Amino acid sequence: MNETPISGLHVIDHPLVAHKLTQMRRVETPSGQFRSLLTEISLLLAYEVTRDLELRDVRITTPMTESDQPELVEDPVVVSILRAGNGLLDGVLQVIPSARVGHVGLYRDHETLEAVEYYCKFPPLKGRTIIVVDPMLATGNSAAAALDRVKLDGPASIRFLCLLAAPEGIEALQAAHPDVAIWTASVDECLNEVGYIVPGLGDAGDRIFGTT
Repeated sequence: MNETPISGLHVIDHPLVAHKLTQMRRVETPSGQFRSLLTEISLLLAYEVTRDLELRDVRITTPMTESDQPELVEDPVVVSILRAGNGLLDGVLQVIPSARVGHVGLYRDHETLEAVEYYCKFPPLKGRTIIVVDPMLATGNSAAAALDRVKLDGPASIRFLCLLAAPEGIEALQAAHPDVAIWTASVDECLNEVGYIVPGLGDAGDRIFGTT
């Protein structure tokens, strides 16, 4: 994993991630293959976003002897921004199957580009490490609104995990939530006039669920 010069931004530089992302970007890639690729990439991203989770030593018995070995102090909570976030969620949960899961539903007003909440259901977040997942960080409005809602429940720390990020979204999210680090597979060029990432991969939710 290589860090960009921007503080708090982690760009995951891995050949398999880059290769699979290229396949996802192709306009001819069907939804089934798109979903599979997203799950595969999210497994790799999950390893990086959890790299510095806190460990403690516990006494265990192996087939050979007793030994002190590390285990997680606590599983993080994963919060998916509906609906596209569920595409990343599946792979993350394969890496952290015991994680508890929350959902926040937001849609983007296509005129104002502002996020509007329509659903929210969380497990207890107070004092926990939270990983918020959404494939696309475009304008940053939905991500910022989701983080606003998560912070109301008093978590210890929050990490934001996405597949693609636009420079405008990174700037907006870091301005709204400078304490939240961002992990992404790629920082793309820009947003177009209607708020989509370029070169991007289109609408992630539509491509995941075949609603293009």
